[in-house]
Amino acid sequence: MLTKSQAKAFFIIGTAAFSAIFVGLTIDTFQRIPSQTKSQNLTEEVIRGKHLFDTKNCMGCHTIMGEGAYYAPELTKVFERRGEAFIKAMLRDPEAMYPGQRKMTNYQFTEQEIDDLTAFLIWIGEMDLNGFPPKPDLVKVASPGAVGDTSASDTVVKNENRPQVFNQMCVACHALNGQGGNVGPALDGIGSRRDIHYLQKWLKDPMSIKANSTMPKLPLSEDEVTELSAYLSSLKGE
Repeated sequence: MLTKSQAKAFFIIGTAAFSAIFVGLTIDTFQRIPSQTKSQNLTEEVIRGKHLFDTKNCMGCHTIMGEGAYYAPELTKVFERRGEAFIKAMLRDPEAMYPGQRKMTNYQFTEQEIDDLTAFLIWIGEMDLNGFPPKPDLVKVASPGAVGDTSASDTVVKNENRPQVFNQMCVACHALNGQGGNVGPALDGIGSRRDIHYLQKWLKDPMSIKANSTMPKLPLSEDEVTELSAYLSSLKGE
């Protein structure tokens, strides 16, 4: 049982000690901010993008760094998930990317504004946020199989061979192995239904093959078209 003086001393010493710890942690946090936020990359373009993000009230629909609304996709790591080409295409014309589906307002951004917003999202995505937010499960992860079971290793190989542009753009609308979007048809076995030349032409301009196609003309480079068509043509039916 503590005496009155002992209790008082315990309270004062404990308060002082934990206050010192709190101040120390606060100082440490502030010292880490420049490196973790990559402040050296905070360009005028990024700053303009941040102001544009605020003035257009993007957080009214989107969440970024844990704050905002949950009506539209989370944007903290959107550059890692979708890439620069997809982001810019969405900002130019959301409806073209998701015909009849996407509800995002077309703000009629100028090319400079699109570059600024993209730069801001790239900067946010490069921050060290201690693992936040967790990465989405965009590809099927193989679980350990029994001895002699090759299905798990086969799945790993298939996933490792996926082009980056496939995981950034294609899975936004299409599913493969049960994962991805449902706006367009699943791509399982597409290589058995279409040859590589058809796929190349389709990726370059879907409406040149099907005039009423709902798939937009994606901002793909020649190398990306070549890589994607080769990958898709390899997806044979079981």
